[in-house]
Amino acid sequence: MGQNLKIGITGLPGAGKTYALLKVIEMLEGDGKKVGGMVTEPIVKRGRREGFYVMDWATKDKKVFASKDIESKVMVGRYGVDITALEDIGVNALKGATASADVIVIDEVGKMEVESESFVAAVKEAMDADKPLILTLHKKSRNPLLQDIRRRDDVRILEVTQVNRNLLPYKIVKLMKGELL
Repeated sequence: MGQNLKIGITGLPGAGKTYALLKVIEMLEGDGKKVGGMVTEPIVKRGRREGFYVMDWATKDKKVFASKDIESKVMVGRYGVDITALEDIGVNALKGATASADVIVIDEVGKMEVESESFVAAVKEAMDADKPLILTLHKKSRNPLLQDIRRRDDVRILEVTQVNRNLLPYKIVKLMKGELL
């Protein structure tokens, strides 16, 4: 494994950031790696995105953390954000992965997630851990956490597009194995 390689996958909404990350996880687990962390999944009803689940990759526990149906002080676009759900599932998943996984995954560091101070702290802790990490990043956010991640010397930022989203996971796995591209 590329010792402490940190890879950020960025791209426009709908470009395939989560798709690419899930493919990388599948390949890493196929190689016997223990992957942990959090993944977000869209809630789709009648072909329309209605919100998001947050899931602990290791335990598969999940909760709705953003939805048009949630009334919250924290609103991002048309979604109300349930910070408690993010912290119960996502933050605990990151702490567990930082402690015991071979590879940490964070999907996604975006506008909704950075509203939680506990989430921001857990991401910083995971970023400083002595293990490989893959995260998806909101492309245009100017949030201080995202700017700090983009500025780090130990992070490679790769952009996923409709054109490269099927090949990008293979490139990421090669990078993580320390193979030169």
